[in-house]
Amino acid sequence: MSVLVAYASKHGATAEIASAIVDRLRERGIEADARSVEGIDDPGEPRAVVLGSALYAGSWRKEAVEFAHRQAARIAGRPVWLFSSGPLGDHIEDEEEQPRELAELTELLRPIEHRIFAGALDRDALGFAERMLVKAVKAPDGDFRDWSAIRAWSDEIASTLLGD
Repeated sequence: MSVLVAYASKHGATAEIASAIVDRLRERGIEADARSVEGIDDPGEPRAVVLGSALYAGSWRKEAVEFAHRQAARIAGRPVWLFSSGPLGDHIEDEEEQPRELAELTELLRPIEHRIFAGALDRDALGFAERMLVKAVKAPDGDFRDWSAIRAWSDEIASTLLGD
């Protein structure tokens, strides 16, 4: 029985965080797999679930929220962790308000914890409308993900699952 690390990622930064979580769990001897929520019809019987989504304007991607609703009964009673990625820069503001769906997701999934990680922005990977939006809000370009924090959080998950 493995840990399912499910994610919703538009440009790949959140998928890379999910992969890093899986890598760290495997280093600790825990079987884990990262899968896009769009490719999961049946999550099986995971030992635990880590569910993450990119944040856009303070909200999770629609497919991640839909996955949570669709699979809530199947993952009920299992340990669940949530993560969001997307704030840009060195300081995350209004952390307690993001994502907008957090109260709904907490009620639905009863997660052990929700963590926000800074994201990454590569303007070259964006479409025209997205480039205009990030220009309008003066979003900083670059990779702001804190890999040490992601690994540390993954270690906390592993310790909980292993009973350390």
